[in-house]
Amino acid sequence: MELVYRRLTAEDIGQFIGLRISQLREEGNDDGTDLAPALADYYDRHLADGSFVSWLAEYGGRIVGTSGMSIVEKPPYFGCPTGRIGLLSSMYTDPAFRRRGIARELLSRVVDEARERGCGTVQITASDMGVLLYTDFGFVKNGNFMQYRL
Repeated sequence: MELVYRRLTAEDIGQFIGLRISQLREEGNDDGTDLAPALADYYDRHLADGSFVSWLAEYGGRIVGTSGMSIVEKPPYFGCPTGRIGLLSSMYTDPAFRRRGIARELLSRVVDEARERGCGTVQITASDMGVLLYTDFGFVKNGNFMQYRL
């Protein structure tokens, strides 16, 4: 069997949500909240309207790697004259399939998608595990990012 790369479809959302939750737990973000309903609602709506895109790696009919990108629009600025930004999320590879170039291939495909859709920049809040992948790909840290939790 070989790896197959393809886009996420509505039929994949249940399995995709399971992997997203695994990713968040692995990153230490589990506070006991049941995210499945909110994730299903988000992916259903944004996959349908094209504001969320995901490339998957599949092996033997099972999803083993995921990527995700939400396309958002802000007022244009000098660093992003289109105002369109790709926000990466859901970059995850099943532990048994890591160190095979899957995450890099998925990242490449989703960044190409951002370029094709007219995004001026792609951003991610990287986990400690992902920093090397993103810096090797060419991402640079932006020390200005701040967050206010509501």
